[in-house]
Amino acid sequence: MDEITISDAQEMVDHWIKTVGVRYFNELTNTAILMEEVGELARIMARKYGEQSFKESDKGKDLGDEMADVLWVLICLANQTGVDLTESLKKNFEKKNIRDKDRHINNEKLK
Repeated sequence: MDEITISDAQEMVDHWIKTVGVRYFNELTNTAILMEEVGELARIMARKYGEQSFKESDKGKDLGDEMADVLWVLICLANQTGVDLTESLKKNFEKKNIRDKDRHINNEKLK
């Protein structure tokens, strides 16, 4: 598969939901699912990069797959609430470049 833009991903997820997934879960259900997926990602991070040890059930979990699960549900929420993630990300970069222009470079804790 070639590179996927954020816009492509939104369209692909929408197509999959409407053809294979039947329909979107409601927004509240998808928000709960997003929290569940973030929890699964956090579990792997705590074991791979943190101090927790792996349980047998955690072994073999793929970090990238867990991140993709989070992204998938986030895209579902964007689609069903009418959010254009490409435009939102552009605006977010603009906000951060203004608000945080000097904040991190002047942070003694980061030196």
